Amino acid sequence: MGETKTWFQHYPPEIKTSLHYDEKPLHQFLLESAETFPKKKALHFMGKDLTYEELYNQATKMANYLQQLGMEKGDRIAIMLPNCPQSVITYYGALMAGGIVVQTNPLYKERELEYQLKDSGATFIVCLDILLPRVTNVKNNTDIQHTIVASIKDYLPFPKNLIYPYIQKKQYNMVVKVEQSDNIHVWDYMMDVAQSAYEKVAVNPKEDLALLQYTGGTTGNPKGVMLTHHNLVSNVQMCQAWIYKTNPGEEIVLGVLPFFHVYGMTAVMNNAIMMGAKMILLPKFDATEVLKTIDKHKPTLFPGAPTIYVALLNHPKLEQYNLSSIEACISGSAPLPTEVQEQFEKVTGGKLVEGYGLTETSPVTHANFVWHERRNGSIGVPWPDTDAKIIDEETMEEAPFGEIGEIAVKGPQIMKGYWNNPEETAQVLKDGWLFTGDLGYQTEDGYFYVVDRKKDMIIAGGYNIYPREVEEVLYEHEAIQEAVVAGIPDPYRGETVKAYVVLKPGYTITEDDLNTYCRKHLAAFKVPRIYEFREELPKTAVGKILRRQLIDEEKENLQVN
Repeated sequence: MGETKTWFQHYPPEIKTSLHYDEKPLHQFLLESAETFPKKKALHFMGKDLTYEELYNQATKMANYLQQLGMEKGDRIAIMLPNCPQSVITYYGALMAGGIVVQTNPLYKERELEYQLKDSGATFIVCLDILLPRVTNVKNNTDIQHTIVASIKDYLPFPKNLIYPYIQKKQYNMVVKVEQSDNIHVWDYMMDVAQSAYEKVAVNPKEDLALLQYTGGTTGNPKGVMLTHHNLVSNVQMCQAWIYKTNPGEEIVLGVLPFFHVYGMTAVMNNAIMMGAKMILLPKFDATEVLKTIDKHKPTLFPGAPTIYVALLNHPKLEQYNLSSIEACISGSAPLPTEVQEQFEKVTGGKLVEGYGLTETSPVTHANFVWHERRNGSIGVPWPDTDAKIIDEETMEEAPFGEIGEIAVKGPQIMKGYWNNPEETAQVLKDGWLFTGDLGYQTEDGYFYVVDRKKDMIIAGGYNIYPREVEEVLYEHEAIQEAVVAGIPDPYRGETVKAYVVLKPGYTITEDDLNTYCRKHLAAFKVPRIYEFREELPKTAVGKILRRQLIDEEKENLQVN
């Protein structure tokens, strides 16, 4: 980046402001760890371990099999799997074979799945057996030629592997029997017949795509974010530099964030593979399961999202589990309430700090320091080689310190653009700067604060209200477990502030109580006019609360009435 930035003054001596990035394909990390730590455990999944040597060997078999099926450089392969050994093996094997990975959420319904497969032009898909009917129903409307079918039981130890079909029948009311054919391929068969020698594919890291990652699509259809090998390699090397106290080959990373989400993919999977860490894979988030896993397997690193930490802190039997192995957690995907941060650190003795990023940035651009100065409510400072500024939306010039504007970022982790979508690309990428759509401000000494998504800002009676500020106040109330604030249509004020609240078990509270409480802590125009108590809030797979879904529900109700 060359010039000195205001935030550099906060960097501890252990973190360089500029790093050397390896010009290599992302899958090279797996080869290096397999050579350095061949007998170290790479994955732990429901009682079964795989060493780095075994993981690398299976990834090369995957590459060989895909090439036998005709995969060529640049072909897209959809991975529709939860966190399981097959998701890691397929990811690295596909990259070795020259493919571009299209991460696909296993919760997708047919309409969403069909859209993503069509838009990406994927010709291969790897899915769980229970998802095969869904894939089969949409396959003929897409370019898919080959479906590789995996099962949870493939990597279960004896006797769990024998019992699993009965559990599957009970849980999903179905048992899927899959036969090997010309275009349906069974995982176990593939691993038996594939060779571990594959044809090496030349990769230009800065130009060649490793990943098409579809963004949440809170506006219109989801867009395929094009991330190169260099984007992902640089972001994982930044991540490594940030958590400088970690020891290669010694760490244990808890893999509860889904790898089909860019944050789980970088902060858990790619980061663990790069440093030869052991990954504990959990196919879905279940608070009791996570607490048991931490108590038993002693992970040292636990990347997560605020809703995950909240659920653990509010678990009725939290005190029965020992969480003291946790040393560092970077929280992403949504704002981290100060209350949650402080409580979690008290319980674990480790550090929990807030970071910031987007799918378009591989994903991390900012974070607070883990073992150094940090500021509550701030997303921290830009990572090495990452530049950031606040843009005044009216003048399109850089805004003065303390003024709210749109956050723009620049760095080696910034996407190449949106897949087949030059118009949208041109709207957000300008002279190498990515305009994030997030509103925030910068302090004079270089700390950044997000006040809200541009689209989430509420304008009530001419006042700008940022939901995050109201949510912070609600989270500080002892009875509240989760809260989200949204602007709903109002004939008089244009929009009005509504709070959706989930209470902690055993607490009761009225709208009047909350109104009195909020009036003590917020300007009158920011105080929610309506409170709705719910059992739970709608969330994405990574636990991000779906504010947009709640607003859409309100609009539908208005039309009906």
